[in-house]
Amino acid sequence: MASDTASPKYTFVVYAPDLTDPEAFDRRMKVRQQHLSAAVPANQSGYLKMGGAMLTPESLTAQPGDKKLVGSILFYEASSIEEVRKSVEEDVYYSGNVVRMVIASGSATLD
Repeated sequence: MASDTASPKYTFVVYAPDLTDPEAFDRRMKVRQQHLSAAVPANQSGYLKMGGAMLTPESLTAQPGDKKLVGSILFYEASSIEEVRKSVEEDVYYSGNVVRMVIASGSATLD
């Protein structure tokens, strides 16, 4: 008999700093639209709660063309860290050698 209860969901934080070799930024820009397009369904389904590029502190007040991207941060709601790791590994930023991945431990809602 199948259970009516869904697997518990946890929030996972993914810190994905950009690689620092001279070609990393060009690789990021080359696949950026593909990365953003792939994120839309994950966000619409509620799996990817929030995500975005990280900037250097100096970039916060810089002109748009002078902002420096240094990585990405993402918040997932999932049943397991393996599920999140697989998603990140399939993302073109990771598979395209733009970022490395660090996943923080999941947290549950305290009731």
